[in-house]
Amino acid sequence: MQTFEQTITVSKNDLDQLNHVNNVRYVHWVQDIAEAHWLKNAPKTVLNNYFWVMLSHHIDYKGEALLGDELSIKTFVSKSEGLTSIRHVEITNKSNGKLIVTSETKWCFMSANTKKPTRIPSEIAKLFD
Repeated sequence: MQTFEQTITVSKNDLDQLNHVNNVRYVHWVQDIAEAHWLKNAPKTVLNNYFWVMLSHHIDYKGEALLGDELSIKTFVSKSEGLTSIRHVEITNKSNGKLIVTSETKWCFMSANTKKPTRIPSEIAKLFD
């Protein structure tokens, strides 16, 4: 299973009134890393003809992140079959290794031409093995 990872530093814009990362920001980061992984792996012809939509999203908050914390955001796809794919994201504090967030998202593969769900071809599923 291929993983994709990015590092970010918590900024003032990420914080809520309690001065820790706003829960909604984590959802943005989950979506952002999924998109970055897709854009990194998919060839231009695939990007022009297909896209993904989120069907369901589950997130577990296990800790907090504060201003200046350096976070590792790691993602991987555990399953791609039929019309859907399951993507996981883990966010950890790089300085202490503490797990802050885990998420699991079900994505549907869509045809850009028809705007309808389409089966995931094996060559696309293999981009994330």
